Amino acid sequence: MAEFNFEIVKNFGSVSESNNGWVKEVNLVSWNDREPVYDIRVWQGNHEKLGKGITLTEAEIKNLKSLLNSMDI
Repeated sequence: MAEFNFEIVKNFGSVSESNNGWVKEVNLVSWNDREPVYDIRVWQGNHEKLGKGITLTEAEIKNLKSLLNSMDI
């Protein structure tokens, strides 16, 4: 598996926590010293293990916010 590094630039909060301790969070993350992107994924421990997630650019997160705001939920 290829090496990678990350820095959580800003934590916006958690969405949920599973019974086994994994927490779904929304963060601003710099992967491999690149420009930070918005990131939604599950983490275990103090960000020691990470699961699958999705990364979004600023334009994409703005579009997602607009979509969520237009939903009748």
